[in-house]
Amino acid sequence: MSWSPNSWRSKRVEQMPNYADPAALDRAIAELGNRPALVFAGEARRLRRQLADVSAGNAFLLQGGDCAESFKEFSTEGVRDTFRVLLQMAVVLTFAASKPVVKLGRIAGQFAKPRSADMETIDGVSLPSYRGDSVNDMAFTPEGRQPDPQRLIRAYDQSASTMNLLRAFASGGYADLNNVHQWTLDYVKDSPANERYIETANRISEALAFMKACGVGRDSAPSLETVDFFTSHEALHLPYEEALTRRDPNSGQWYATSAHMVWIGERTRQLDGAHVEYARGISNPIGVKCGPTMKPDDLLALIDALNPTNEAGRLVLITRMGANNVREKLPALARAVTRAGRKVVWSSDPMHGNTMKTESGYKTRDFERVLNELEGFMDVLYAEGAYPGGVHIEMTGSNVTECVGGANAVTEADLASRYHTHCDPRLNAEQALDMAFRISESLKRVRTSRNTDAA
Repeated sequence: MSWSPNSWRSKRVEQMPNYADPAALDRAIAELGNRPALVFAGEARRLRRQLADVSAGNAFLLQGGDCAESFKEFSTEGVRDTFRVLLQMAVVLTFAASKPVVKLGRIAGQFAKPRSADMETIDGVSLPSYRGDSVNDMAFTPEGRQPDPQRLIRAYDQSASTMNLLRAFASGGYADLNNVHQWTLDYVKDSPANERYIETANRISEALAFMKACGVGRDSAPSLETVDFFTSHEALHLPYEEALTRRDPNSGQWYATSAHMVWIGERTRQLDGAHVEYARGISNPIGVKCGPTMKPDDLLALIDALNPTNEAGRLVLITRMGANNVREKLPALARAVTRAGRKVVWSSDPMHGNTMKTESGYKTRDFERVLNELEGFMDVLYAEGAYPGGVHIEMTGSNVTECVGGANAVTEADLASRYHTHCDPRLNAEQALDMAFRISESLKRVRTSRNTDAA
């Protein structure tokens, strides 16, 4: 079947906002179609090559960022802080795994959100559900909740600004490895888990000192102060994605230029649906969220639709089972994919399946349950002969209080003090780095066990 950037329009579309003025939407999409690409085909191809290394077990994927970006909270400092924490996490994971870490942000485009219902009712008043800042406003008012096509233009503009900042931070010296490690040392020094993490931090310090003594520094190894940093978001709002889909003049292939990688969500992964139709034709890496209702045959059909030539680096399977389900539901999926010889990256989203609501009405996630799902993910995949290649987390570089637990033991009573999310609860900067250290312990444990078995 032939494909074009708009062939998705012939399919059933889930999660599409209901715009009161379709002509206004068409005008906004036409304007976006004339805007410059946010990312370039060569960058997406570089990410595919790095993800192929993950698929082969030779690298690890770290994907993280906001549940939903917002217009109100956008700032240079916010982008910088999220970038910084992801770099800190990557250094810890690189040392623990003894492998490169692919750094992929949920950033510069994560503005649209799926909802379980089209309408939201509060005190007897029903209004359209909030679908992210690129669609409507979080404020529960008739005007705010009306989908507005001009918000797509604003989302693009903010994404462009964010991309400019990320490129500057990644290549302008801010990402220097020694800087990143010093930030981590400062965290460990002040952390209640100091004794648990200080050995790893000190060993990284020793490795950097050894490199310096051998003459490996900024002058001899410029890569120590620059990083590859890629962007991703859920390809939910298909008119927006279509407008930013461009043909690469060198290869002749189509690419989504809204991000280096996009993913299909749990609610929109129907094999005959519009989102799968759109994703199958672009050459970017594609993610697929896999929840507890996913069946092995359905997963294999999706893999074949999205990656018919079985190319490594094309497809990332992002499992989101919940701590109570991962050891029961994941084995059959892993077994089916492994037996079929499909080349994929297995990554764990341990956040979405572990959301709960407190008595005070706040949505939150418990740090230990998040970690428990991650550990179950690793155990299951190793048992099935597959490689647990990545983690996908919702986090921020800010000092919010949205998830409970972690080294600083955020409690339910603390949630009200700094609860700022526009959608789901995020790990704060300290919890995210704490998570990296805990994952590193699991990676080191597995590496030690495998080395022992090999001996």
